[in-house]
Amino acid sequence: MGDRFVVVPVDGGGEVADREEHSGSVVDPQTQLSRGELEKDPVFEPQDPNAAVPILEYNREPNKYGDGVPKENSPFINNTDNDKSNSYDGTNMALFEEEMDSNPMVSSLLNKLANYTNLTQGAQEHEEADDDESSKKKAVKSPQMGTFMGVYLPCIQNILGVILFLRLTWIVGTAGILESLAIVGLCCSCTMLTAISMSAIATNGVVPAGGSYYMISRSLGPEFGGAVGLCFYLGTTFAGSMYILGTIEILLTYIVPKAAIFVAEKKEDEVDALLNNMRVYGTCCLTLMSVVVFVGVKYVNKLALVFLACVFLSILAIYAGVIKTIFEPPDFPVCMLGNRTLQNHNFDKCLKTDVIDNMTVTTQLWKLFCDGPELNATCNDYFKKNNVTNIQGIPGLTSGVISENMWSAYGPLGMLDESKKLSSTEGSNSTQDILMPYVVNDIATFFTLLVGIYFPSVTGIMAGSNRSGDLRDAQRSIPVGTILAIFTTSIIYFSSVVLFGACIEGVLLRDKFGDSVKGNLVIGTLSWPSPWVIVIGSFFSCCGAGLQSLTGAPRLLQAIARDGIVPFLQVFGHGKANGEPTWALLLTGGICEIGILIASLDAVAPILSMFFLMCYLFVNLACAVQTLLRTPNWRPRFKYYHWTLSFLGMSLCLALMFISSWYYAIVAMAIAGCIYKYIEYRGAEKEWGDGIRGLSLNAARFALIRLEDAAPHTKNWRPQLLVLLNLDSDQAVKHPRLLSFTSQLKAGKGLTIVGNVLEGTFLTKETEGKRAEQNIKSAMSAERTKGFCHVVVSSNLRDGVSHLIQSAGLGGMKHNTVLMAWPGTWKQSNDPQSWRNFTETVRETTFAHQALLVAKNVDSFPTNQDRLGEGTIDVWWVVHDGGMLMLLPFLLRQHKVWRKCKMRIFTVAQMDDNSIQMKKDLQTFLYHLRLNAEVEVVEMHDNDISAFTYEKTLVMEQRSQMLKQMQLSKTEREREAQLIHDRNTASHASMNNKSESGPEHVHMTWTKEKLFTERSRNRECNSNVAVRDLFNMKPNQTNVRRMHTAIKLNEVVVNKSQGAQLVLLNMPGPPKNRGGDENYMEFLEVLLEGLNRVLLVRGGGREVITIYS
Repeated sequence: MGDRFVVVPVDGGGEVADREEHSGSVVDPQTQLSRGELEKDPVFEPQDPNAAVPILEYNREPNKYGDGVPKENSPFINNTDNDKSNSYDGTNMALFEEEMDSNPMVSSLLNKLANYTNLTQGAQEHEEADDDESSKKKAVKSPQMGTFMGVYLPCIQNILGVILFLRLTWIVGTAGILESLAIVGLCCSCTMLTAISMSAIATNGVVPAGGSYYMISRSLGPEFGGAVGLCFYLGTTFAGSMYILGTIEILLTYIVPKAAIFVAEKKEDEVDALLNNMRVYGTCCLTLMSVVVFVGVKYVNKLALVFLACVFLSILAIYAGVIKTIFEPPDFPVCMLGNRTLQNHNFDKCLKTDVIDNMTVTTQLWKLFCDGPELNATCNDYFKKNNVTNIQGIPGLTSGVISENMWSAYGPLGMLDESKKLSSTEGSNSTQDILMPYVVNDIATFFTLLVGIYFPSVTGIMAGSNRSGDLRDAQRSIPVGTILAIFTTSIIYFSSVVLFGACIEGVLLRDKFGDSVKGNLVIGTLSWPSPWVIVIGSFFSCCGAGLQSLTGAPRLLQAIARDGIVPFLQVFGHGKANGEPTWALLLTGGICEIGILIASLDAVAPILSMFFLMCYLFVNLACAVQTLLRTPNWRPRFKYYHWTLSFLGMSLCLALMFISSWYYAIVAMAIAGCIYKYIEYRGAEKEWGDGIRGLSLNAARFALIRLEDAAPHTKNWRPQLLVLLNLDSDQAVKHPRLLSFTSQLKAGKGLTIVGNVLEGTFLTKETEGKRAEQNIKSAMSAERTKGFCHVVVSSNLRDGVSHLIQSAGLGGMKHNTVLMAWPGTWKQSNDPQSWRNFTETVRETTFAHQALLVAKNVDSFPTNQDRLGEGTIDVWWVVHDGGMLMLLPFLLRQHKVWRKCKMRIFTVAQMDDNSIQMKKDLQTFLYHLRLNAEVEVVEMHDNDISAFTYEKTLVMEQRSQMLKQMQLSKTEREREAQLIHDRNTASHASMNNKSESGPEHVHMTWTKEKLFTERSRNRECNSNVAVRDLFNMKPNQTNVRRMHTAIKLNEVVVNKSQGAQLVLLNMPGPPKNRGGDENYMEFLEVLLEGLNRVLLVRGGGREVITIYS
């Protein structure tokens, strides 16, 4: 045997070229010889000064060392060593023999698996400073306004508006007094509850510019804040559209009807003509208002008081008119044909015929229903059968008309406006009624529609909070002013509903555009002293509200853009030199134009209702969350709030959204959801101390406490990974594909902890630790691995990994599986700790009952962008350790990278096993597991051990023995050096002690020359003996059988699965005797030889897959 092996020096930093001809080497730093000592050592005299490690070469050529066929007279085969008594029956599986008690062979367990009955159920503490931009802002001293001027009046001006003047009478006539009161009550209750929540938030600290957006974003976080802020912006923008449409409706219907560009020739075309006129004039009005806002916002603010005066004068005129109806009702007759209301545009007298100069002549009304002015002309049948009567449109407060207006009168599109107290005779041909000059419904009416149309009339409660920076005492003024404004406007709305129903005839109330009173505004007919007071007042009120919306909406968008939470909106944060949001104004004008093109006030109102309701919903949610969490910073000065009120307000907002228009509600929520997810995915990370973060912490704490009650059931088991990641000297990730494989295996589900250990002390490695953590997080982000990063600083790598395995995670959210890369350079490394750490990690995961996944050649694993179009995932099921081998391919195939790969399962049969029955049982088992896989049983007979197996085992043991001798040599040198140091120290101490009493001769026992002479003589003798023993040794029989298992199993796996995309294989455990750790690494190396992508799997000692539902 001696002539087959030669000791060759190998460069310490080099790599072994041929995997089949070199076994490699590892040198422990504690046993590594210095260059000088090597040169003086007689055993190793390398020619190359860089050579450090001897390697034994072997050759597996058959013609030189045997053909692989066992010989009966081989001394190794006939060896009767002491370890033969410990041999395992069947040399094929000797590699797994130490674990057979806990992990039985598949062949012995498969029958039980097929029966399925015997399986065990296994801050920054405040806001971030606005970069350089905020430092450059100059402090501007704002006027210190009080509650009345700063909050109350702005809220009144924003709440009272277009709906009150143009639609409230129609709502009362259509819904009736009772249901109208219900509509007003619902909407006002919603805003009152929201105001209470808003007051609590607004008084919990200073609210800078941004108003509602600021409150929501700082209470619920940037995602909710951005989503709701943009919804509030869209609501304000569409409110501008609604006010402009209201302005044009007043202009074209009540002030200058002849200014219409489009005129309907037929009655059925009147609606389309009106909408087209609204589009043209609305666009012109929007352009004009945008120019005014762009040129000078200060003029808009100065005119605000004028507009507010118009609103108050109009309301006073209404109340004055109501009081006047008690004594002298105004004269506004309504012409009725039978019980049907007529449009009073094209006739003067409400008569069919008139007597002039004792002659009966037909009137203009006759010509509308007959084909000629003659008395014998052919007329509409209903016209002939029913009489024409005049009724008083406003009978007065004491007339008792309130009882008739109590109930609703909903109807479809085109329904005639009919009086319930008048009788009529139906005509024979009702199809022509739509062409006659009757007052009809221009839209289908129902309760929920009216809620959506009315709700914008109660919005505007945020006006006070938006001016918080201008208030003398915002924490007092905002609650008082807002709640008083809502209370005042609620009284106005409730009283208006009752007074309108008590003073005005029902048919006139339902006449939306006043066609029956010669085109007068219906609410204007009630006012005193003139209808023009209401017409002019409402016109300027709508103009002012539109200008205010076009002023406020761009600033809100600018505030959102400058927060930086929505990246694509950052361009809208810029403006003119004085800060005016030019780009935001352009976008606002464009969105506002969409509302103008819709052209119908009744269609635009529900749209903005959705966005305002969503904003109010989240204000209530913010207050409820903060109250329930009881965060230390939640200390509002406004004390009259409760989480139940906020929850009731939130529920009411949500109900009103779906009551008004369920499809608009879904669209609005989808828009908010998309914005939320976009900010979450792409937005800037902001730490605002928001309530959602506190809610998440509370929910996480509650869930963790619940999780600790019991271990997860087998049905809920999934790999919760601790990924042990290696970094290079620059703290960069060595194997990023390990993170890719993690994301493919997890698909974002469950727990992932990416751990790393830095050697040193925490005090000295703090900077490196932070850099390593940042690099790992960057790599996780690049590989789309969702999880946590945990960097530990420890005195040595072994202890650090042990700490991670023991302590990573929290409570029930702890890892149950460890994923790591195979130490591919363990042979070439000068540090034996590379494989010692590996084997110790295997032992610790087993002891901790955690599964272990080891990826070999991990750098060749596919990335997340790869798509494996074909191929297989091969599972080699040798021993049963909980079903991990079955579960992992299923999880991998859920990911798009592995989705098209097929799953194959191989199991190994021994000589006494029934292969056919095993295959049937395994197929049945997979069927009940709902797994689709091809099954193949591979037979491995107890072949005799080949000479090559003995050869390979012998080389392995000789190499290990040589490294031990090298370590022993270094240990002796260290012991001798320590002895010299100790004796010299003792000699100097005795000299110092004796110098006081007098000089005394000191005898040196050891000299340097004597030391080296003695050491060389002993070492030469020992080395000769060691080399002689090295080449006369025989391999351990247990190692021979394990090497036989590794070689035979490797041959079978390579034969069947060399072309597979991934091979999953049971990982045998390390030997119980730590002295064989290096041999264990060699066994695994042989087992995996010739395979590209391999995942070694060790179960955690429990069942992880079950057939039960």
